[in-house]
Amino acid sequence: MNRFWIRLEGEEKERIWGGGEQMSYFDLSGRRFPLWTSEPGVGRDKRSEITFKADAVKAGGDYYHTNYPQPSFISSRRYFAHFETTAYSVFDFRRKGKPEIEIWEVPKRIEFVSKPNFVELVEHISLKFGRQPPLPDWIYNGAIIGLKDGENSLLRLQKIRDAGVKVSALWCEDWVGLRNTSFGARLFWDWKNNEDRYPNLEEKIRELEKEGIRFMGYVNPYLCNDGELYQEALSDGYFALNGSGEVYLVDFGEFHCGVVDFTNPEAFRWFKERIIGQNMLDFGLSGWMADFGEYLPTDVKLFSGEDAKMMHNAWPTIWAQVNSEAVEERGKRGDALFFMRAGFTGVHKYCPLLWGGDQSVDFSRHDGLVTVICGALSSGILGNAYHHSDIGGYTSLFGNVRTPELIMRWAEMAAFTAVMRTHEGNRPKENIQIDQDETVLTHFARMTRIYVHMAPYLKEASKEAVERGLPVQRPLFIHYEGDETTFDIQDQYLFGRDVLVAPVWKAGINEWELYLPVGDKWIGLWNGDLYEGGQRIKVGAPIGKPPVFYREASSFKNLFEGIKNL
Repeated sequence: MNRFWIRLEGEEKERIWGGGEQMSYFDLSGRRFPLWTSEPGVGRDKRSEITFKADAVKAGGDYYHTNYPQPSFISSRRYFAHFETTAYSVFDFRRKGKPEIEIWEVPKRIEFVSKPNFVELVEHISLKFGRQPPLPDWIYNGAIIGLKDGENSLLRLQKIRDAGVKVSALWCEDWVGLRNTSFGARLFWDWKNNEDRYPNLEEKIRELEKEGIRFMGYVNPYLCNDGELYQEALSDGYFALNGSGEVYLVDFGEFHCGVVDFTNPEAFRWFKERIIGQNMLDFGLSGWMADFGEYLPTDVKLFSGEDAKMMHNAWPTIWAQVNSEAVEERGKRGDALFFMRAGFTGVHKYCPLLWGGDQSVDFSRHDGLVTVICGALSSGILGNAYHHSDIGGYTSLFGNVRTPELIMRWAEMAAFTAVMRTHEGNRPKENIQIDQDETVLTHFARMTRIYVHMAPYLKEASKEAVERGLPVQRPLFIHYEGDETTFDIQDQYLFGRDVLVAPVWKAGINEWELYLPVGDKWIGLWNGDLYEGGQRIKVGAPIGKPPVFYREASSFKNLFEGIKNL
């Protein structure tokens, strides 16, 4: 038997949340969600021109595509359901009150847990899957500045700092070198410092750290076949194979890579020690983007003999484990910080920080800024405490480029998340960067000052994440479950317990409508006005003053009042 279906008894007005990191719809009811880790696609709205163009070259996506699926959900009836499987699965919630689950194997275990409230439910879930460590102390120093401009990145960083930007780290994906493709400049997937692009980098990393700034890089679980590390792995038999017993090469768009076979214990150990341990941590890196994980081909032959179709969903968690053990074995847990977009059941235990993947550089409903809120909320209630995104988005194709307004609105949101981090995007030369526009840079500097000012409050939220498993970004209903209006809100969030954030996610807007939940009185962060909960309000929202409110009863009231002076 290799198929399993179950229909649950539900209610007509029941809401369902979870399914991993969902970017389009927080409430899953009324829709069907295949659970298979993949690229979300360039364009996820079938009505948009970008999706139409992307579909024509087989690069488009749909509302349910996600880097991080998970066969778990929470119901508004205060129960949690989890299906222990790595097989392809489908959550089908199209029939109101009759949720159906389809799994392409018989699951090893099905778990249902009920709790009296959402807080206890999330606490239980986070204990089940594993909680993340506290954020590193250095992260509170400011934003992670993403630059991939070779040694010129260091000169640009100084300009950014001179403008008053608070900086915690310099993140250079291109520390390994670049290759040019039709998609844009791509990294050279041979995981060691490229001395030509970053001469004397080890020494410069030490100099930055003396100034309180860490250095971060990039890695993924593949090796390009024209790199030195590929030859090393090849000679030791560390790659997954094809049906003919040869190395399985994956075409990543004008270059080919071998899949390091982590089911081979020696390959697993080699990657975490040789690459992450020696080439990264020992070299001086304090963190990195641990990219991909969702690309395991289903016809690859693995060392363990396991079916790749069953390992495809499991691969992101194994990849997270490789990174996590490398950090742990160097005694760097809670100091070194890597972040991932791919995930599946169990990734919580290993990955200290999620990022929302490759959003488009726009305000679009299914691809832009607003999607990362949904991603943070859906993954957060399943036990992933820390989430962040590329400020300004990443994917620029078909003439779609950033605007100054987009970067500023994204930075406003990021100032009230766990981590602020910029990204130059896939086509840096075609898109505006934070240091290329005086207004953008001044605005960004102020947002980093706000982020640093909020550090005592964020540290308290991080403490709650460690001790209770509550995410930093929370859906409103976690603390206001008696107010069912909050069940349907996916473009606002609670930042910790006391702060409500309603980011402006549409262009050309100076006023914004939002909902304040019942049970508290709320104070406007910028004007100090007091509002009763349980009402929708419209407020002014000029750039630089995003709609943010805090509870009148908050013990951090004095801290919040100080923001007006920044």
